[in-house]
Amino acid sequence: MRLAETHASGAGAGEIASTRAAFFVSGLAMAAWAPLVPYAKARLGVDDGTLGLLLLCLGGGSLMAMPLAGMLTAHLGCRRVILAAAAIIASALPVLTVGDHVAVVAAALLVFGAGLGTIDVAMNIQAVLVERASGRAIMSGFHGLFSLGGITGAGGTAAILWAGAPPLAAGAAVVAIMAALMLRYGSGLLRHGTGSAGPAFAVPRGPVLAIGILCFICFLTEGAMLDWSAVFLTDVRGVAAAQAGVAFALFSVAMTAGRFFGDRLVQAAGPTFVLVGGGLCAACGLTLAVLSPWSAAALSGFVLVGAGCSNVAPLLFSAAGRQRSMPEHLSVASVTTLGYAGVLAGPAGIGLVADHVGLGTALLGVAGLLTLMAAASPAVMRVTRSAERA
Repeated sequence: MRLAETHASGAGAGEIASTRAAFFVSGLAMAAWAPLVPYAKARLGVDDGTLGLLLLCLGGGSLMAMPLAGMLTAHLGCRRVILAAAAIIASALPVLTVGDHVAVVAAALLVFGAGLGTIDVAMNIQAVLVERASGRAIMSGFHGLFSLGGITGAGGTAAILWAGAPPLAAGAAVVAIMAALMLRYGSGLLRHGTGSAGPAFAVPRGPVLAIGILCFICFLTEGAMLDWSAVFLTDVRGVAAAQAGVAFALFSVAMTAGRFFGDRLVQAAGPTFVLVGGGLCAACGLTLAVLSPWSAAALSGFVLVGAGCSNVAPLLFSAAGRQRSMPEHLSVASVTTLGYAGVLAGPAGIGLVADHVGLGTALLGVAGLLTLMAAASPAVMRVTRSAERA
């Protein structure tokens, strides 16, 4: 049974607020781990290679959980799955702040990643249902809360650590915020899921596969900004390492701001225009960042990348919820998994290409993919609308 059928008057303010809280909690928890990584490395006494393998456990846990999360949400409801995922995340995070054995931290990262992957799928299914019931574009705003949660999680955790508190105190603060938000807003999470029939797992097909490929490109770009923007500024532009991190900060701020304005832009110009314009804006920004000899221009380029990418993923998730070629719990889980694969595999692929042709050329390849994404968006949206009417 669809939300539009059970709430004929549209989504209520409580459902919208609870969806926003779920997105904020997910972004908060994911980003809180980043400032804790150096402490974990020092506590374990491992080298960079071992740390890299450990970090793969987080992504592996997420990727394994995402397909299962779609099925669970369809049958158990958004509320149960989101609250359970939040509890799993909250139980794993303190272990990551004190674990002093590689096996313990690896297991905690698998659990932490599984919780993050599960809540990502469930909250996007909730968002699809709530947006449909509302009758207006509100998905970008939900994803804006995820970005705001990320800024809060990374900045707040870093500030607590900078003040001299131990990692456990920083993790406990994040868990307390998560618990408070879920206690306050959990009642507004949907008791039901999509109610869609279908298998627990399915290979994406038709419009879902097309949407997933576009999402892969968008998330690959985000991963490239996270892992390679500072490296590009230091190695290619000669910017001091202490200052190079501002590139990703500017990208993140631009993305967050773009998402908070995105719903109004989609209402005014339409989703296809925003997808095409966003892809071209991001491609032009990355090209400017790579080809301009001036650091200030390069930073402006990273701002354009963030602004351009800001509303792509929200629109693609909305499209995945509208199509009818696959049940919603399968389509949203598939798009989430493909997108997250872009975050994991993309930066590694860029590194391999950069070894042969240089980092600048590798990043221009990403700009090319963004251009292809923009060019393909109208056709993908037409196919999605056709599937929706079928």
